[in-house]
Amino acid sequence: MNIYVSNLGFSLMNEDLKSLFSSYGEVASANIINDKFTGQSRGFGFVEMPDTDQAKAAIAGLDQSTFDGRTIKVNEAKPRESKPFAGGSYKVGGNRGGW
Repeated sequence: MNIYVSNLGFSLMNEDLKSLFSSYGEVASANIINDKFTGQSRGFGFVEMPDTDQAKAAIAGLDQSTFDGRTIKVNEAKPRESKPFAGGSYKVGGNRGGW
């Protein structure tokens, strides 16, 4: 099960997140999402736990708990939605008068 964790402290590392969840069972991966330009944490991450029962126990036990001085939100991650292109027409080059 893929788990979404938000309101994380900005100094936390992937290992910290993995350690938090490992008390509930096996953690396949733990990734804190970083800004692609600055490299800074964006304050949320994802944890993958192969056992659904252990994952549900982690969600129940950790949601609204305090971690690194912050109240974290923990729930099952929703599948990523594909977003439609939001740009109107696209023309190659800078000629505004047409093709």
